[in-house]
Amino acid sequence: MADATEILARRRAGSWRRVATVRRLLMTIFVVGQTLIACYFLLWVLPYHGGTLVELGLLVLFALLYMWIAVGFWTAILGFVLRLFGGDRHSLLKRHPAEALESTPLAKTAIIMPVYHEPVHWTLSGLKAVYQDLERSGHLDQFEFHILSDSRDPNVWLEEQATWHRLCKELGAEGRLFYRRRRVNLNFKSGNVADFLRRWGRRYRYMVVLDADSLLSADTIVRMVQLMEHEPNVGILQTAPSIINGQSLFARVQQFANRLYSTLFATGLAAIQMGDAAFWGHNAIIRIKPFMDHCGLRKLRGFGLFRGPIMSHDFVEAAYMGRAGYEVWLEPALGNSFEESPPTLSDELSRDNRWSRGNLQHLWILLFGRRLRLAHRMALLNGVMAYLASPLWLAFLILTTVEAVQMTVARIDYFPEGHQGLFPLWPEWRPEWALGLAISTLSLLFIPKFLAILDAVIHGTSRQFGGVWRLFLSVLIEIAVSVLLAPLRMMAHSRYVLGALLNLSLTWAGQNRTQETSWREAFLTQFPGMVVAAAWSTFAWSLDPMFFLWSLPVAIPLVLAAPTSVWLSRVGAGQALLERGMLLIPEEREPVRVLEDARAARRNRGNTSMLNAVEQAVIRPSLNRLHQALARNIRLARRAELLEPLVERCSSNGPDSLSRSELSHLFRDRQSVADLHRLAWQAPPDSFWGRRITTLSRKGRKRST
Repeated sequence: MADATEILARRRAGSWRRVATVRRLLMTIFVVGQTLIACYFLLWVLPYHGGTLVELGLLVLFALLYMWIAVGFWTAILGFVLRLFGGDRHSLLKRHPAEALESTPLAKTAIIMPVYHEPVHWTLSGLKAVYQDLERSGHLDQFEFHILSDSRDPNVWLEEQATWHRLCKELGAEGRLFYRRRRVNLNFKSGNVADFLRRWGRRYRYMVVLDADSLLSADTIVRMVQLMEHEPNVGILQTAPSIINGQSLFARVQQFANRLYSTLFATGLAAIQMGDAAFWGHNAIIRIKPFMDHCGLRKLRGFGLFRGPIMSHDFVEAAYMGRAGYEVWLEPALGNSFEESPPTLSDELSRDNRWSRGNLQHLWILLFGRRLRLAHRMALLNGVMAYLASPLWLAFLILTTVEAVQMTVARIDYFPEGHQGLFPLWPEWRPEWALGLAISTLSLLFIPKFLAILDAVIHGTSRQFGGVWRLFLSVLIEIAVSVLLAPLRMMAHSRYVLGALLNLSLTWAGQNRTQETSWREAFLTQFPGMVVAAAWSTFAWSLDPMFFLWSLPVAIPLVLAAPTSVWLSRVGAGQALLERGMLLIPEEREPVRVLEDARAARRNRGNTSMLNAVEQAVIRPSLNRLHQALARNIRLARRAELLEPLVERCSSNGPDSLSRSELSHLFRDRQSVADLHRLAWQAPPDSFWGRRITTLSRKGRKRST
């Protein structure tokens, strides 16, 4: 039976590869052909028709950027056409009848959630909702949950331990919900997952990877396992997560755009990539054995940014899985897969600062990785271009300014540098061609957005977005916001790319999920771009009024960057549009059970304490016993030399007298945790610990009354 399944899998692999080759060839013809036509028009728009070095630079940059946009355009067109005819018949879900999948027994699966300095109650409440949904489905016995912590702050990881213990008791999940914190934080998230696999990977056939903001319904998780059981050659199966829970205007715009447009883009992308898809690092299921055998990440051996651990691991792991002969699929039809958007522009840009470094590292793997499939090399290039496009656009604007200066200030050069021949090169201006080229470029960006409206109308989902007219107005709002944000992202990403290539240091931190942007923060972060834009626009006016008008679509958003950043971060603005039925998503009209459970758990914080996690770990007897049980016995000689002085200082002056590292050393030692508890309860009432115990006692009396 196993041999028959493998033979069938090989036949299917040959079939989809032929289809993928034809699709990719057609995509290449459309993209390259359209780019060549656009470049021809640009040559005739430029005064010297590419006869100068500046114009040749403009032509090269334009070709790269136009091709990048055209790929997205044709991907959306393909997605629209496929959905018009009922979806891609070569997708994994189309291969297997629902009845056959539902009768498939499940294999042992780990659900893992790597965390690093995340809001503890908020994060683990989401995992609790996933657990409860699987319990309701009746399939819980085949799943085990692992919280994999890399947190270094004792106030965070002690709270993680306490919250995990409480969840185990609430859910009756002892022996099914596990917590592990690494003492040595190596190789970021990929190192965290690798450590888990080395210890416990052989216990499971699959693992489902969740981020701190991920939610997956039980039906989706079960269907993923069933598909993997029917497709032994699939190494990774990736869902297309929808963004949810947006409160601020910024987050609501992002989640609306994701929910509406990704239907086309994800369908088209899946149809082009087929079994050579990318892995996005979360909301996916992985076949553990080939992942352990083939997806270990060696450190890069280059220079600067290209030396050391790989920061953005997911695309590389997909490429290595493909190199080993396994398939990686994106399946957009697997619904009820969710994640969250950063609440503000500043939070998104902080995240992009980290991501840009990881994606730029892919240049090294793209150029020097051995035996990688072409499709995976293109996926790596796609990730690089997500950030490299911004400095290319900025360079295009700089060269355009240089061209304008040469044509306005300098006298006309009939024999420019790079021109060879006996006859002069006469400059020509074709404003009507320039306008047509600009319109065609913008159409690549905006046509897919309106096709998404048409797709929603055709498939009867427009009512879930508030109706056709509200959907149309919501798209116009999203377009306006995206136009305002594009230059801001260009400036920020250009700075990040430059900083990454110079290998400047970067602090890795958890994601903010609640705070709005203050005016002070907005001006501090956006002021340089505002000054540059104002100076550039003033200079453009001094050169030529037409060039000034041409600069405004970029200059105005940059000048308004600070108020834009503040306004988009406001929760009130987002809720005001929600009340009017704007920027709606289907999950807000037809709630999903796992989302409702997560929201309810996050609202219910129970009895909040005025003490932080370290103070509670010292004072509360039950928590102290828990942390003792999770700590280790450090050797007596080391304890006397290193830890006993720290215990004495903490008991005398409180935890603020110790560094974060010193506190971590203390709470890793079982005897030190017990000594801290004993000394705190023996402390005089007017000491630090005496006052904290009094505070705890008063709160206890208030609850009892």
